Amino acid sequence: MDMNTWVSETIAAKQKQALPVLSFPAIQKMGITVRELIGSADKQAEAMSVIARAFPTAASVSFMDLSVEAEAFGSQIVVSDEEVPTVVGSIVDEDSDPDELVVPAVGAGRTSLYIEAIRKVMDEVTDRPVFAGMIGPFSLAGRLMDVNEVMILCYEEPELVKAVLEKCTGFLTAYAEAFKEVGANGVVIAEPLAGLLPPDLLGEFSTPYVRQIVDAVQDDDFLVIYHNCGSSVVKAADAVIATGAKAFHFGNAIQMEDILPLMPKDVIVMGNVDPAGEIRLGTPESVRAKTLEVLEACSAYPNFVISTGCDVPPMAPYENIQAFFDAVTEFYGR
Repeated sequence: MDMNTWVSETIAAKQKQALPVLSFPAIQKMGITVRELIGSADKQAEAMSVIARAFPTAASVSFMDLSVEAEAFGSQIVVSDEEVPTVVGSIVDEDSDPDELVVPAVGAGRTSLYIEAIRKVMDEVTDRPVFAGMIGPFSLAGRLMDVNEVMILCYEEPELVKAVLEKCTGFLTAYAEAFKEVGANGVVIAEPLAGLLPPDLLGEFSTPYVRQIVDAVQDDDFLVIYHNCGSSVVKAADAVIATGAKAFHFGNAIQMEDILPLMPKDVIVMGNVDPAGEIRLGTPESVRAKTLEVLEACSAYPNFVISTGCDVPPMAPYENIQAFFDAVTEFYGR
């Protein structure tokens, strides 16, 4: 599939399909736990297929399990039955020698499962693009160094942070290449922690490293979607655009109508119904209202595609997810 053509056709389409970050809720239909899902390539592929059959998504998006890469480096994680895994503790601090940080081989830990899941789902979901998911360089460095500590170290020990970032970027580039090799049409690079950086630090500690990955893997057949759910992205729009991604995904910390005028017209810009406050905790009525509100505010921009602001939580009610899609159908059916 030519992804440049897909981007162009998506922008040109008068009636657009939604592209939420939606996979984890499949566990409800499958009768399994998050713990079971993240430990099985077969179950992950099945879950993506379940969502593709249930909802008219513009693409099939893999799981935003932002613990898997840190775990491969040696970090400890907490796994539960109904929530996405989280990283605890740190394996790098201000006294560490970054040269001693061992970069794992792609396939270490559960990365092999996520790669194999994409390989499998490519045979099952054939009517739309399939996008893998992975963490971004600064967000991975933050999980290795502690998310609070890394913000301080950007000021106090910037060379340490950059040394860790180089190692993270090397691993993530190889990880993205592995997804590409098994047939994925692209990858979502999630940089949530970078959303806490002011514009100058975003341009120093995130953008150049994301750009390295983009330059290595993005081409006619493979699309990079950059995700940043922070509130600083409007002021940092230039640094965000400089990642070179051909599609962007923003969280509900901003108003989409504030960022859209700043983005190039030939890239897809997605967002941003609150996945926790609305899709997980709202009602079908509130989800419908919020989805229509975002569409009404943003649909004048041809490159806007309605989405959630981040990953839909595993236990989000299906009636709320359906209300999101129904609202999209309602809006474009007017």
